[in-house]
Amino acid sequence: MKIFSGDKTLSPAKARNCLLLNLFATPGLGSLVGGRILAGLGQLILFLVGFVFICYWFVKTIKVYYSLMGDDIPASVSYSHYFLAGAMFAAASWLWSALTSFSLMRSAKTPEPASPGTVPPKLDS
Repeated sequence: MKIFSGDKTLSPAKARNCLLLNLFATPGLGSLVGGRILAGLGQLILFLVGFVFICYWFVKTIKVYYSLMGDDIPASVSYSHYFLAGAMFAAASWLWSALTSFSLMRSAKTPEPASPGTVPPKLDS
């Protein structure tokens, strides 16, 4: 499968696969496969920024909890704003990819059946 092919027409099956990639795998990946390069890169970057924020929150939170193993005083440091920012970036990316996927589904065209008088193409063996 060529990701950056020049074919601008999408079949309904390919549009469905783009929707599934965007919504259940990685936001932006289905848009790239569907030919929406700029939107796909934007969605992917936005999602990765959110992922980095959530990873940063996780590392900082675990570091605080592991430093408390020998102490009786709980730490009052909270890094929840990093998690919230990461979740907002990821949600925005997912929503954008959903809108792009539904746009791809609307623009998908079913292939026209061959008329009864035409001869099928010859296959080279």
